[in-house]
Amino acid sequence: MALSQCTLKGINPLDIRFYDGDVVVVCKPAGLLSVPGREERDCVLARLAVSWPEVLTVHRLDMETSGLMVYALNKPAQRALSIVFQKRLVDKVYSCLVSGRMEAAEGEISLPLRCDWPNRPRQIVDWAQGKPALTRWRVEGREHRQGADLSRVTLMPVTGRSHQLRVHMMALGCPILGDSLYAKGRARSLADRLCLHAAQLAFAHPVTGEQLSFTDPVPF
Repeated sequence: MALSQCTLKGINPLDIRFYDGDVVVVCKPAGLLSVPGREERDCVLARLAVSWPEVLTVHRLDMETSGLMVYALNKPAQRALSIVFQKRLVDKVYSCLVSGRMEAAEGEISLPLRCDWPNRPRQIVDWAQGKPALTRWRVEGREHRQGADLSRVTLMPVTGRSHQLRVHMMALGCPILGDSLYAKGRARSLADRLCLHAAQLAFAHPVTGEQLSFTDPVPF
């Protein structure tokens, strides 16, 4: 079943894009956790649990990132979706706004990543101990804002490492605007949020096998 807005019994409205007996697809707002944190309990999972107490996590987005997510509504669906994610059979497309003018039209970034443990949750490039991480990118447009050159970029992660898109764009010399961890100076201050949005999500339904595809407008 598809619907544009679900108030979840009148509290903490979430933008629900689809639900049935097995899955629920939601658009997460920036600034909200995907799952409970050590101190912060408010999150997408908790809000969904008001209407679906059986809801289970499949994947995550950083708190600062907005966009499309899928949650499972039973354990078989969770197992099936987890396998699909592990096998990289989910199409995920992100939109971002980065600092700098990217001259090439498209390309890819292959840089291994690991946690920077003394400074976690930051991630760093590490050729010796990092895990392989691959991101494909395509420039959609170039802008000039408040005296700064910017590029609007589509990102297509092949792997799903923590902070992968944020670190890869920083490594290119074009950090994502508003990134509190990896951007500095005007690249951080030009936006009041992380300009990274999960704009497209497509996957096979874990029970019916039907191909489901969703898009969400970029909010920046």
